Amino acid sequence: MIVLNLTTVLGIDQSNFEQYKIHFAIGSQANNRTKPLNEFRSGRFQEWQADQTQKNFEREYIIALIFYKKDKWLFAGVYRSNACQHINNRYIYDTDILDIQTDLIGRVIVEYAKPSRQSYRLLETCENELFVSEILEKPAMIEEFPGYNNVNIDFITLQTIVNKQETTWKNALSIMRGVYLIVDKSNGKKYVGSAIGADRIWSRWSDYANNGHGNNVDLKKLIITKGIDYAKNFKFSILEVGMNIAEEMIRERESFWKEVLLTRVHGYNKN
Repeated sequence: MIVLNLTTVLGIDQSNFEQYKIHFAIGSQANNRTKPLNEFRSGRFQEWQADQTQKNFEREYIIALIFYKKDKWLFAGVYRSNACQHINNRYIYDTDILDIQTDLIGRVIVEYAKPSRQSYRLLETCENELFVSEILEKPAMIEEFPGYNNVNIDFITLQTIVNKQETTWKNALSIMRGVYLIVDKSNGKKYVGSAIGADRIWSRWSDYANNGHGNNVDLKKLIITKGIDYAKNFKFSILEVGMNIAEEMIRERESFWKEVLLTRVHGYNKN
């Protein structure tokens, strides 16, 4: 079995290793470790990467690898670090993505057991540990719809799904009425909602993706007060679904879940 090293795939000569730094992009908190992947999927990774707390990119080139799953990293491109500005205690880099294996961005999976919390390493110190374990047929954007019982997505992922009209999600959610749950990760408060009649789950969740609140009273007040960025705290899941459930039954089940989860008392439901 032939094992390919990442530097071989990228065509980087050993004599040039000292010009490169590896960025192992991973969220700073345990519950936020997939943030870089979400930023990549939404097309904002370069901007996200350029905003640093320290002067981390003091070499000419950056190889970006995004946390994908345990010991697996997604290749997100090779960037040139042009300049850096120190603004409000942040280091904002001006970067360009280079024309180096751009067809493999989002497709190459690198196997690497990160030994510490260090997210920035010199290429020459770890190049012999970076092995290409898989090359995906198409970029790893949004995963296919996982089934109604396995939906658990954050707001940025929902926005990406809706904006890209991701086929498997749209097809699955467009045919179902049901009861869904929104959880505010910042405080644990919950909101139980329903999709009835022609207003199926896809349509309701598209409203949330567009304005952050879906026109729900308490959520709307929250977003107006704190701005749509606050919606990044929201996670979405499905409690019950059915294709032809009567509207009255949906409302009964919605009320049931509000009672079970106490969302009228300790959450965002008004009634």
